[in-house]
Amino acid sequence: MEIFLFFYRHFLVRALLVAVTLFIFLYGQVKYACAQPDVETSLNNSEEVKVMMQADRIPPAEISPVVIDGMRYEVVHWGKERGLEQNGGYIAAIDVASGQERWLLKIYDVQYDPMMEEDVQDIFIKSMTKPFFSKKLKIVDELGRKYIVDTTDRSIQLE
Repeated sequence: MEIFLFFYRHFLVRALLVAVTLFIFLYGQVKYACAQPDVETSLNNSEEVKVMMQADRIPPAEISPVVIDGMRYEVVHWGKERGLEQNGGYIAAIDVASGQERWLLKIYDVQYDPMMEEDVQDIFIKSMTKPFFSKKLKIVDELGRKYIVDTTDRSIQLE
């Protein structure tokens, strides 16, 4: 009888606890693996998630505006949303005092291949800076091309 109690105290109870724990763990794993995704959740139906799941490229970086002589120059990333012919490659000049857009300038052309998805062909402006003591903007696109824009006459030069 002492051998049975010794075995019971030291092995059987621990073995039973391990078996129950293992069963609970494995049952949970099997149940989780067989679960059907809940497509009716608000997260899966949100517009943001749909756009993220369909996106073929990362969105362009936000570019800080540059102010020169009372005009704020901003990069316009999503030109097609404004009815323009391409996404990327545009800057807008906005009067700081009134907040009105004065003009829009296309810096470069994007050539779209009709056999490819357009969103992967978009080329956006990567940076826009103003050199010291100058009324010009230095613009770099995602391909590394550099442009100099004279804000007084809106001329564009490839650097």
